[in-house]
Amino acid sequence: MPRIGLAQINASVGDIEGNLNKILKYINSAKDSGVDILCFPELSITGYPPEDLLLKPNFISDSINAVEKVRKASANITVIIGFPDKKGDIYNAAAIIHNKKLIDVYHKRYLPNYGVFDENRYFQSGVRAPVYRLGDTIFGVNVCEDIWYPGDPTRRQALLGDAQIIINISSSPYYASKVASRERMLRTRAKDNSVNVVFCNMVGGQDELVFDGHSVVIGESGNIIARAKSFEEDLLIADINVKKVFRSRIHNPRRRKERHALELHSEEAEILDISNNVKQKVKPRRKNRIEDFDKKEEEILRALVLGTRDYVTKNGFKKVAIGLSGGIDSALVAAVAVEAMGNENVYGVSMPSRFSSEGSVTDSDELSANLGIELINIPIEKAFDSYLETFSGVFAGKKQDITEENLQARIRGNILMALSNKFGWLILTTGNKSEMSVGYCTLYGDMAGGFAVIKDVPKTMVYKLCKFYNKSKGSQMIPRSIITKPPSAELRPEQLDTDSLPDYDVLDPILKSYVEDDLSVDEIVAQGFKKPLVKRIIKMVDQNEYKRRQAPPGIKITARAFGKDRRFPITNLYKA
Repeated sequence: MPRIGLAQINASVGDIEGNLNKILKYINSAKDSGVDILCFPELSITGYPPEDLLLKPNFISDSINAVEKVRKASANITVIIGFPDKKGDIYNAAAIIHNKKLIDVYHKRYLPNYGVFDENRYFQSGVRAPVYRLGDTIFGVNVCEDIWYPGDPTRRQALLGDAQIIINISSSPYYASKVASRERMLRTRAKDNSVNVVFCNMVGGQDELVFDGHSVVIGESGNIIARAKSFEEDLLIADINVKKVFRSRIHNPRRRKERHALELHSEEAEILDISNNVKQKVKPRRKNRIEDFDKKEEEILRALVLGTRDYVTKNGFKKVAIGLSGGIDSALVAAVAVEAMGNENVYGVSMPSRFSSEGSVTDSDELSANLGIELINIPIEKAFDSYLETFSGVFAGKKQDITEENLQARIRGNILMALSNKFGWLILTTGNKSEMSVGYCTLYGDMAGGFAVIKDVPKTMVYKLCKFYNKSKGSQMIPRSIITKPPSAELRPEQLDTDSLPDYDVLDPILKSYVEDDLSVDEIVAQGFKKPLVKRIIKMVDQNEYKRRQAPPGIKITARAFGKDRRFPITNLYKA
């Protein structure tokens, strides 16, 4: 009964030495726990995705040298590690190492080139589907996208190679609802091939992406044997009874026929003997650990916290600041920042104007006190008066309009960036996906900052997350008045978001249909929305691509986020 270890690590892109040191520590921990086969995530040597770092020859060489150090540390254990390999071209690869020997290097066959993925830009595809015999255990190795396909290489490894275990090393990024669907796919692969599936996933934040972990071991009948933690590093260890695989297969006549058909039209399986003399260590019986899934709001909140923490710390910042308006968006960002960085490293900045309501100011005070963060008060009235005076000549005879509204937002943006320059704080912007979609934001104003925490969070989800956060804390950390007040930019007297936009309960479904699902006007109207409204919203989305292209990066939590995920031309004359 082999003992499998899944080292679900948080690798940092480009930090080859730091990643290597972490890998070596996990190897030592796995040895202490009697692990026979230890696997690490896809490209764990380099972090994922390394993007154009892969175009630097020294980067590839340094990565291969790190694998050599892993080899030297692999006494009495089998290690499977992801790295970029160089064999006349560049490959997304997995090294199979046993007892200080490099047994083989597997090259990823399917290179994703959709959504946030761009692997065809860098890698060549592999062609092999080998399996490895370690004593009485036969296992196959493949990489991330390879297992999403129902056929090869998994089918060939299980059918022709008689693999009892398929080890898939992965860097599968998170979005809401993906975790459960991904595990359903893995359970299907296990059941269809009568094989144990070991899925070792990356964890951590990298620019706009968050990797959720949720590494899992699945039995040959599709049952969950073990599951790792979510959104944090973990060493998941599971004992796998490979004898059950043969019993399952001899009761499956369809598999027998599929194997025969494959043998008739295919080459023989590639089986590499690691060691025939390996004897399974006598180990005390252990209970496999199965962590629970998070509920939806908790899952999203944890993704935001992890993504924020890693973006801030991996880029060398220690403290952050947020412009607090008294509104729900800035309240949620402040709460996420406190969970990510600790309240001693978070600053709120209140910048009231003549249009700021008394309630908004007091709400910011109460929020800051509840979160335990320092609140800096910098009124913008004098600066605003100065701007109005500066433009009094050139604007003479013109009514005040959105120009003066945006001046206030840009003054606030200047103040925040001045604080950033002076104290080295990273500014977290507070715009949500609904606003970013339709351009209800000010370029160089409230869009000014280094990281957009809730850029991919629809407004309706913002409300849900705030309510969940309060519930999880057992108190009104985010004041009830912030959650219940009508949303407003407060840039003119009695302004409300609904002056410019429909209710968010109406807006968000239209945006999802158009931005994420690519539905046409008529298809969205068929859902029950009025055609003039749908056309107006779509026009707003299309016209504001230029704003979004200049926005700071933000955490992907939906199936299709702006940025790497949804790429539309700025100059675009096509009408939906």
